[in-house]
Amino acid sequence: MAIRREQVVREHLESLLVSLVGQACRAPSTNERTIGRSDALACVEAGFKSRLLDLKARELKNDGTGYYTIGSAGHEANAVIGRALRATDPCLLHYRSGALLAARSARESGDTFLHDTLLSLVASADDPVSGGRHKVWGSERLWVPPQTSTIASHLPKATGMAFALERAKRLGVEDGLPDDAIVMASFGDASINHASATTAINSACWAAHQNVPMPILFVCEDNGVGISVHTPSTWIRSAYGHRAELAWFEADGRDLEGTWQTTGRAIDRCRRTRRPCFLQLHVVRLLGHAGSDVETLYHEERDIEATEQLDPMLAYCRFVVESGYCSGAELQASYTAIAARIDRIALEVVTRPKIETFEELVQPLAIGPDAAIVAEAERKPASSLGGVERDKPRHMAKLLAWGLADLMATHSEMIVFGEDVAKKGGVYHVTAGLHERFGVGRVFNTLLDETTVLGIAIGAAQIGLLPIPEIQYLAYLHNAEDQLRGEACSQRFFSNGRWDNPMVVRIASFGYQKGFGGHFHNDDSIAVLRDIPGLVIAVPSRGDDAVMMLRTCVGVAKGARAVCAFLEPIALYMTKDLFEKGDAAWSYDYPEPGTATRLGEARHYEPEDGGDPLLIVTYGNGVPMALRARREIAAPVHVMDLRWLAPLPVDDFLVRAVASRGVLVVDECRRSGGGVAEALLAALAEEPRARTIASARVTAADSYVPLGDAANLVLPQEADIVAAARALLDGGRE
Repeated sequence: MAIRREQVVREHLESLLVSLVGQACRAPSTNERTIGRSDALACVEAGFKSRLLDLKARELKNDGTGYYTIGSAGHEANAVIGRALRATDPCLLHYRSGALLAARSARESGDTFLHDTLLSLVASADDPVSGGRHKVWGSERLWVPPQTSTIASHLPKATGMAFALERAKRLGVEDGLPDDAIVMASFGDASINHASATTAINSACWAAHQNVPMPILFVCEDNGVGISVHTPSTWIRSAYGHRAELAWFEADGRDLEGTWQTTGRAIDRCRRTRRPCFLQLHVVRLLGHAGSDVETLYHEERDIEATEQLDPMLAYCRFVVESGYCSGAELQASYTAIAARIDRIALEVVTRPKIETFEELVQPLAIGPDAAIVAEAERKPASSLGGVERDKPRHMAKLLAWGLADLMATHSEMIVFGEDVAKKGGVYHVTAGLHERFGVGRVFNTLLDETTVLGIAIGAAQIGLLPIPEIQYLAYLHNAEDQLRGEACSQRFFSNGRWDNPMVVRIASFGYQKGFGGHFHNDDSIAVLRDIPGLVIAVPSRGDDAVMMLRTCVGVAKGARAVCAFLEPIALYMTKDLFEKGDAAWSYDYPEPGTATRLGEARHYEPEDGGDPLLIVTYGNGVPMALRARREIAAPVHVMDLRWLAPLPVDDFLVRAVASRGVLVVDECRRSGGGVAEALLAALAEEPRARTIASARVTAADSYVPLGDAANLVLPQEADIVAAARALLDGGRE
């Protein structure tokens, strides 16, 4: 039977402590230490806490009462960073940074680190970080936003937060942080190869290259292996050790004093220069990747044993005793006391309540309260643009530009950014005039990287700004969709609603651009967005709705602290006419400031004739198409514009459906692509009152959208709507 390595690692440390008991506390070395007694002992104590929690996590898992065993054993050098940083330096942590948070917590009164961590290990609903939803490092008072980032996907938002620190100060947004605060982000050597890490570090350097303040300290906890894949020993330095914009620091995590010196220099450099710094911290991984990891399957036992001899806690214990900072007996007493305390707490936390209902579980994802959303959505700017240019109906792009301007005048913390949004005014001129009116501090261009755009938004939102980022095309979102799903929208869930990052992501979307652009500019994939829990999705089809729905989305961000995706149909940006050229039937007046739609409220185009109507349900480009199509259908037709794809107005749909003679869903998304047709028709099938109602759908084909006229072979056409409607009407009720 294989030896359990946690027992071996424990015995090595405890045997050393026993051997040190006979060493009295002597006078400190005559050679002046750069790390003082209190700091050194605090780091060792934090290391003890982290190590003993790792061991207890294995015990709890073996007992069937614990659920998480990825530990920090061997990474205890990060306690130095936790001790050296201020509690007002935001930290976004690697999952092996337990000693860092232990050291940071110990500096504050009312330290509950051990208790909180044990609650999270047993998934108790009383866990103050996530409420039992996951084991994550986090703390409101210590500026540690919780996240489940395991592949460095938290680095883009860390970079965004560092960028936003200076911007928030200039805009007078109070974030509670001092002027010289810096952001620290820790991560592993394997995850540094992930796209999210490389783009975050690159964007920080890109900003610094232009002298934009970017006070971020990247800390790579380099243990040389990602689960079973080894990192070449020189790779990290080779990749990042020679960038002019990135100050390089390197420390041996077994050398407590050397790590203290190097960390201090890195923090000081970052704080003084407001430029990015990189600290490569050499550590070891003990106990494998997690409790379920059988390390002997891919490592020789002699190599595992050699690594265990490099345990940093062994070196730290020798150091503090030999430096005269404490006696061996005092050190052992500290370890024993912490172990006993963890044992006592563990017995108590396993009795604490768990999440028991679905309602309790998803409560942080709830969008509300309605009154707060409405109050924010209907706020009026101190001074609206006004003027003669608003004296006649306009197309969507122009109305949205005015709407954005009024919102920026209303919310001084609102920032608009993305590719080409500044002087150019966006590819479709939706942000035209904003840069000139509100300045580069609030309207600015980013580099060409959607992950960076969304990372800036998340980080900026967490310190009090209201980001309105623009993604140039829906197809481009797929490069960075994890920043929405895995980071932005998960924040409230995994922090039990204590942390949030409200924003409205504007995305130029969908097809029908008369063959222009091909699939990168004509994308109908909304399934990836509808799959994200807690994300609000808005799709206006006309200009006045676009303005009022944008106000509602800002109301949701401000009043409900949620994330919104605002999908703007590109083909309708400049559309003025509906039926004939020059009729201006798709041009609308600018809605008065203070007016907004209700979240989840559809728009209805009632039939012009009486009788039981055919119900056509659609959104975006489908709305004007359906309105034109119904002129060719010899029957009453009721067109329902969903406007909101999440929350989807299902109840309203069912009320209208049961009063109709048939239901046709026109969905611009692909037929098997997870659009709204599947959800609506499933709801219709489950509704007892609607069992005799005929239904059908018109969707895009399962294909990319090609260039030229062939695009019409993929996207739904008006003739398709007419044909499907007539077929339904011919069938009627059963």
